[in-house]
Amino acid sequence: MIKKRPSSLIKVPLGNNLLLKKVVDLVNSNEELKTLWRVNNINAIDRLGFNDHGPIHFQIVANIGLRLARLLNKAKVDMSVMKDYSLSFDFAEVIIFLGCVLHDIGMSINREGHEELSLFLADGLLKEILAFLPTEERVIVKSDILHAILSHRSDGKPITIEAGIVRVADALDMSKGRSRIPFEAGKVNIHSISAYSIDKVDISEGVKRIIQVNILMNNSAGIYQVDELLKKKLANSGLEEYFEIKAYINQKTEKRLIKEFFIK
Repeated sequence: MIKKRPSSLIKVPLGNNLLLKKVVDLVNSNEELKTLWRVNNINAIDRLGFNDHGPIHFQIVANIGLRLARLLNKAKVDMSVMKDYSLSFDFAEVIIFLGCVLHDIGMSINREGHEELSLFLADGLLKEILAFLPTEERVIVKSDILHAILSHRSDGKPITIEAGIVRVADALDMSKGRSRIPFEAGKVNIHSISAYSIDKVDISEGVKRIIQVNILMNNSAGIYQVDELLKKKLANSGLEEYFEIKAYINQKTEKRLIKEFFIK
């Protein structure tokens, strides 16, 4: 008999979005999806020595994605599903949430090309999860979710706001908790060291731009995460104009700004 590991439920702030609540409940009750998350981490952590690609990662990315969406919505930035199909912001949150929790499930098959592999796994899951929606809404929502999944790859170029949010939210899960397993297992490289240098990522309403991201580091190696990972993901997201990024290094009594950038 296969020994089951306890699986975490995905928790996000629902607000007044009853549609999102229904989808979150359906995700958390889907045993196939929870098993895929487990297989993801067996492959990523146990077999390859990579960082977390299971429910903890998806929980963090989903919360970041909804946070970004709500900041943009507060600033009157319409989501693509609102502009193109006249659907409500509630549907945009569902697209972002499902894009965030499904974007890496192809890791259950293979690391290389996992974005494309995630598509056909997600297709079947989405038919089940979204079965309660009328056909037209179901097809629209599923199509935009699959686009978001594909667009999170390194050379992806999202054509929807929602896909851009999923792409950036994935990149913002960069703190040292993500790198703990490979780093403590002795896999010392620029990826593990730089991620281990990130203490905290704070996302707030900005002054100069809509979204302010402050990154607190304990070592300047964390700049690699900002320049080589986050900045590149943001640069092709379609959301560049909305973000200001600041990186600080934590010293004994104060934090010192060591990097600031805007992308036009």
